[in-house]
Amino acid sequence: MADNRSDKTLEFFFDFGSPNAYFAYGRLPGVLERTGARLVWRPMLLGGVFKATNNQSPALIECAPKREYLWRDMQRFVDRYDIDFQRNDAFPIDTLALMRGAIAYLGTPNFEPYVSAIFRALWVDNRDLSDIHELKSTLTGAGLDVANFEAQIEDETTKQALKDATAAAVSLGIFGAPSFIVDGELFFGQDRLDFVERALAHA
Repeated sequence: MADNRSDKTLEFFFDFGSPNAYFAYGRLPGVLERTGARLVWRPMLLGGVFKATNNQSPALIECAPKREYLWRDMQRFVDRYDIDFQRNDAFPIDTLALMRGAIAYLGTPNFEPYVSAIFRALWVDNRDLSDIHELKSTLTGAGLDVANFEAQIEDETTKQALKDATAAAVSLGIFGAPSFIVDGELFFGQDRLDFVERALAHA
């Protein structure tokens, strides 16, 4: 998704561990093309957001019928938008290293290849990226330097940058992923992209 030039901006707050963030990621190119908006990537650590806002992952919902309903509802979006998707057996996923990688690569040529590779590995190929061998294989397949990645995610600057990005998201009212901000207005959930597109059309 190219970061095209426009006065309209769409801020996309995401964490790789959210399947709905993956759905949004797949639908955003169409939104950007139709509205001429410029995408602003906002990686954040969803676990940190949950802790700060007293929210929780849908995977931890105690009501089993609701949990299963949410997966079935996701399948409706998969079918409606012809999304390549497979439920990840390792869900819920610890994304700390993955999101540090996103922060480290943000603003560099490696960012979009990295984002594409991680989303695909998790939500198409059903890879358990908490396994270091799986993660290294995914990075190598995307043409990324594994040693550089490992060094970046252990760098204190990267660690602090992710903490700061997560705190900034919370300060804007973000409580989950995916979330979007258009002209100061918050929208939560990939099922609100129609409203996001409408807001961009009037921005």
